[in-house]
Amino acid sequence: MAGEEVLKLGFSPCPNDTFIFGALALRKIPLRREYALHIEDVEALNQRAAQAELHVTKLSFAAFAPLTHVYQLLPVGAALGFGCGPLLVSRAPKVDVSRSRVALPGERTTAAFLFRVFFPEAQELVYMRYDEIIPALKAGEVEAGVLIHEGRFVYSRAGLHLQADLGRLWEETYQAPIPLGGLFVLRELPRETKRDVCLDIRESLSFARENWGQVFPFLKAHAQELEEEVIRRHVETFVNRYTYALGEEGRRAIDIFLELAAKRGLIKGFQKDYLWEACP
Repeated sequence: MAGEEVLKLGFSPCPNDTFIFGALALRKIPLRREYALHIEDVEALNQRAAQAELHVTKLSFAAFAPLTHVYQLLPVGAALGFGCGPLLVSRAPKVDVSRSRVALPGERTTAAFLFRVFFPEAQELVYMRYDEIIPALKAGEVEAGVLIHEGRFVYSRAGLHLQADLGRLWEETYQAPIPLGGLFVLRELPRETKRDVCLDIRESLSFARENWGQVFPFLKAHAQELEEEVIRRHVETFVNRYTYALGEEGRRAIDIFLELAAKRGLIKGFQKDYLWEACP
């Protein structure tokens, strides 16, 4: 690997991402490439992707939608599934979103896109980092908020009330798993580089699956919620069969999402070869 370019790799501090990349970050596996790690909130990664700053990065599918000419989806590491979507919660048992301030976890996130699709009547939207939403609700700064990551598992502890499961709304409407985020690689990278990246990620994920105890300290070091049970539930929810292999069902779900994004005016269109499939 001497003399080769160090690849800038971005992923979030959320347990499903740190689970995927724990073995790679800790060098528990032999690597085909060298990586410079950029661990940032997914909305920060979404913003950086617009400038193509990272060679490999986690992105929300809503952020990827207008960037299919810049990045390609890797067939490993995606966050899709059933029963894992963003949750709309509120301070009061019932809330009228058309008359409420609603906190969303970043303007380019899939969660924000889904909320705008299913609740178009909402007028006062406040964008903030995902881990700031529960404190903002408790402080009365907003009346409702959309939770992702660990927040969806602990909101009831803060006395908050579930108003809608955006993932369930998606599933009932489109009969498909909800595509939340994925791992993406710059289109312009050589084929051999993409292959090596894909294999490194796949082997890092496989190591974590077999060696929870060795990667858990890395997950805990970056998690918002430190209880092992919460972290494990997070991983079990968001790391599933679509993470290991996207498959036809996963590809169909992403097609539906991108077509919806075009219909809603988020994008003018998208490149059909958005998935890089040449990972052995």
